[in-house]
Amino acid sequence: MRSILIISVLAMAGATSGCVVAPRPPRVIVAAPVVVATPPPPPQVEVVPPAPAGAYVWQPGHWRWDGREYQWYPGRYELPPPRATVWVPAAWVERRGQWVFRPGHWAYR
Repeated sequence: MRSILIISVLAMAGATSGCVVAPRPPRVIVAAPVVVATPPPPPQVEVVPPAPAGAYVWQPGHWRWDGREYQWYPGRYELPPPRATVWVPAAWVERRGQWVFRPGHWAYR
């Protein structure tokens, strides 16, 4: 019981010592590119529903590779992050006879 009291006192002393720790910057995780030998199917036709509110932006659906075959990922509405100017849709780009996936992303100024 005494050791719990001592640990609690030390923790409180450390918490109130005035030490300031700068927050860590966010980690950026860069995934390996998705490269496929066969081209994706044509995009599916989507009916775009009305936006849930004026600030929402439609992100069109796209094909994703699951390691064996293409799977359709349907479009959706998203709120843009602060200072984002435009949504750049996901795309498959042909490079040297292979198809490389470029994920959708927000563009900033």
